[in-house]
Amino acid sequence: MNLKETDSKYLAHTYGRFPLVIKEGKGSLAYDEEGKEYIDMATGIAVNAFGYSDESWTQAVTEQLTTLQHTSNLYYTEPCVKLAELLCERTGMSKVFFSNSGAEANECAIKAARKYSASKYGAERNVILTLRNSFHGRTITTLAATGQDAFHNDFLPLTQGFDYVEANNINDLEAKVERGNVAAIMFEFVQGEGGVMPLTQEFVNRIFELSEKYDIVTIADEVQTGNGRTGKLYAFMNYGVAPDIVSTAKGLGGGLPLGATLLSEKLSGVFVPGDHGSTFGGNPVCCAGALNILSRIDDALLSEINEKSQYIRSELMNTKGVTSVDGMGLMLGITTEKPVDEIVSECMNRGVLVIKAKQKLRLLPALNIPMETLSKAVEIIKSVCNTEV
Repeated sequence: MNLKETDSKYLAHTYGRFPLVIKEGKGSLAYDEEGKEYIDMATGIAVNAFGYSDESWTQAVTEQLTTLQHTSNLYYTEPCVKLAELLCERTGMSKVFFSNSGAEANECAIKAARKYSASKYGAERNVILTLRNSFHGRTITTLAATGQDAFHNDFLPLTQGFDYVEANNINDLEAKVERGNVAAIMFEFVQGEGGVMPLTQEFVNRIFELSEKYDIVTIADEVQTGNGRTGKLYAFMNYGVAPDIVSTAKGLGGGLPLGATLLSEKLSGVFVPGDHGSTFGGNPVCCAGALNILSRIDDALLSEINEKSQYIRSELMNTKGVTSVDGMGLMLGITTEKPVDEIVSECMNRGVLVIKAKQKLRLLPALNIPMETLSKAVEIIKSVCNTEV
């Protein structure tokens, strides 16, 4: 059997894989078994922040791997502590809990919000509002938090205590908050899996006004938007607000599994020993990789990300067959006249890897993708989208 046949025989059929085996990669370029080159404009769904086999990141990870690959959280390790310090210094948050994924980071956020609210206002104030079209993970609880019925149907009953608000609908938000049983509001500043849809400034402002008025915990799910992806270190910085909790993962580890839940001063003491934990959370190898990534996302890189974002927007919006470009930074969703599945397939045939979100083309290139490589990819995408060709 070849690799695809072996996959089909032995792996659970949870993924609709593309007919492509990626054998190796360097920077923004990936190569299949025959050596064909592809420009990767998806980066493992916003994970490979600096592309494949980045030399600086690889060196940091390798040095740690040959020093200490793991020890339990009963002991201190330097990479874990240093990463927590750097995250707090750069975000203004007070405490960090490390896990292995975005779903786990969101689970921690939900537990922290519920404990804070229950301790202060009683167990009956336990509802967490999330947004329609959101995506927060695939555990039973984060599926419940996800505001898309399609993800719920086969796994009922889900965890109770969630209700859903229409994104950017202030009247709906206010009505549900004023019921008096809301512990937290959880949201993505840009809905990723939901179609790369940013929240409006007005709606975000109202979330924070209501949260301050009623002492409701704000949870910013920055699993995909964080770590430079939207042109700021974290997306909340684009909106001028300060969440009580920030969850993140994906690009933080640069390709290794790492989630983080950042707690503000208000929630800094919410957990005590025994409340939460993770065997692999704060793994020294993953944290060493993340330290390398985070330390390199500086103002110069963020400026380049925004310049590249504007370049992509300008080029695609001047293409016949592209009707809109949504998103922030290098997290963009493109609405096309041609069916998106056809565009994804044809781009792959021409050597560009792209993915979709709902019925939009989704672009998530490496933060440091060279301009020459980006231009080549954009020209191919334009050609495939163009309805005049």
